Amino acid sequence: MAEEEKKTSVYLTYSEAEKQELEELNAGYRAFLSNCKTERESVEEAIKEAQAAGYRDMAELIAAGARLRPGDKVYAVNMKKAIVLFQIGEAPLESGMNILGAHIDTCSLDVKQNPLYEDGGLAYLDTHYYGGIKKYQWTALPLALHGVVVKKDGTVIDIRIGEEEGDPVFCVTDLLIHLSQEQMKKTGAKVVEGEDLDILVGNYPLKKEEKESVKAGVLALIEREYGFTEDDFQSAELRLVPAGKARELGFDRSMTLAYGQDDRVCAYTSLRAMLENESTRRTSCCLLVDKEEIGSVGATGMQSRFFENTVAELMRLVTGTESDLALRRCLANCKMLSSDVSSAYDALYASAYDKKNVAYLGGGMVFNKFTGARGKSGSNDANAEYLGEIRRILDERHVRYQLAELGKVDLGGGGTIAYIMSLYGMQVVDSGVGVLSMHAPWEATSKVDVYETKKGYMAFLALA
Repeated sequence: MAEEEKKTSVYLTYSEAEKQELEELNAGYRAFLSNCKTERESVEEAIKEAQAAGYRDMAELIAAGARLRPGDKVYAVNMKKAIVLFQIGEAPLESGMNILGAHIDTCSLDVKQNPLYEDGGLAYLDTHYYGGIKKYQWTALPLALHGVVVKKDGTVIDIRIGEEEGDPVFCVTDLLIHLSQEQMKKTGAKVVEGEDLDILVGNYPLKKEEKESVKAGVLALIEREYGFTEDDFQSAELRLVPAGKARELGFDRSMTLAYGQDDRVCAYTSLRAMLENESTRRTSCCLLVDKEEIGSVGATGMQSRFFENTVAELMRLVTGTESDLALRRCLANCKMLSSDVSSAYDALYASAYDKKNVAYLGGGMVFNKFTGARGKSGSNDANAEYLGEIRRILDERHVRYQLAELGKVDLGGGGTIAYIMSLYGMQVVDSGVGVLSMHAPWEATSKVDVYETKKGYMAFLALA
């Protein structure tokens, strides 16, 4: 990409038709953010859209003893919290796939197993925060309750309270400024501590002068309105997330302000690219996983064998045979964009960034050759040859992009699922969208970057 072209504002290069496409994509993105605030909700939406685009459930095909051919589209789900989609290509699977991989979990306050208590005439839910957060940002903020309650008989109750106009909301209270002299002396990490992130949920007593009558009133309402009891909290997955819809940000509506853009911005653009992909030269794959914010652990995280096992099943459906060596060759020959967000330059905190090596909002798709911290620790460091190939692909499709690091070298760092996938020997590089206020309850992105990233993902699936 020519140097003078890089200096031109990306938005000013668009035709009116491209601007219209940009707005349509971002409208769909805002709807996705507003409706999919947990990984379960994201997977449900992905299944719905995949089926509408002609994808079939892999489990049903396995049970039927079916075979797959070039052009066929399938998906597989892992415990309702991760999903992978494949479009079979003409090239043998042993030659590898083109993979877009993102995560759909995001920071939240998770309700504990024995959460409900009363103190001072107020009822609270006890929580354990999930992911890396600045805990003080979660006080005095309207919160919605999302998740599932599973009863002993297997009945699943979907919970979504606080998003509709007439719904109640919840909050973590904060200490009034008039009494916070000692609190304000604490460091940011200690101003609000994890055990203090309890959720205010009630104040009306059930009966006069009865012990814990407010708690009893909340339990009675829960059983009447939602159909579960206090014991059922023990087999529930409930989380508090910021209430409200994604919104356009700025006088010019050039940005999006919403909860959970890390990493649903890359998940959404990856999914859209996959569903609109028409290339069948190589097999295409879109992988959306859970638990990245806590190290990609557990059965639904990237460190599980879900992806590897599913690819083995896919090869059996395509070839009719089973071969561990063929599976290893396939995984080693894959090319992947580890689709995750990067930090974007914020002039209010300029000292945290190397201005020559930082992403800028509105500058296009972002690539991080490496992530990690303390001398690249914990990082996947992409090969120069692979980056050269990616640059060629993006230039061929006129995708605007930028190469960046998270911030100044010794200030901290972060990671993605890239290092896990690279263990198979495949080529992997981190790519995605720049974000302001990352891991805050509300994050900001540029519409331009969302649009360019989706274009970049489509170019990768077609040409890598």
